[in-house]
Amino acid sequence: MKVRDIMTSRVITLSPDMGIVEAAKVLMDNSINGAPVLDKQGVLVGILCRDDLISQQKKLPLPSYFIMLDGIIPLTSPKHLEKEMDKITATNVEHAMTVKPVTVSPDADIDVVAALMVDKKIHTIPVVDQDGTLIGIVGKEDILKTLIPPK
Repeated sequence: MKVRDIMTSRVITLSPDMGIVEAAKVLMDNSINGAPVLDKQGVLVGILCRDDLISQQKKLPLPSYFIMLDGIIPLTSPKHLEKEMDKITATNVEHAMTVKPVTVSPDADIDVVAALMVDKKIHTIPVVDQDGTLIGIVGKEDILKTLIPPK
């Protein structure tokens, strides 16, 4: 079975400048875990999932460090800390979304997609054609439906 056999073709999308509250409402109203983010030209620039929104409820992590020979050595990269701060303080989709999302082809085997979801701990994957154009989306629920025999 291929991704094209189970993907959702009518994709609900978000824009980078959409407010966080509005985006959360779109996800909740449509009972979806995540939605691709498209720029004004329709190019896929990210994905926003419920996990990204839940990140806003986290407290700012204090950077871990240790002192050696009177020098402070950080255990967390400044880039990682900056990314966490952006998600926690985000007011629009662009700051909360995951950029460069994992994507799959409609011809990908379902077992490959399932492995991606498990290995990378993701729930929703955009489906793109050879040109990188968004043509669908596949989620864990779509994979699970393949396990249930048809009535």
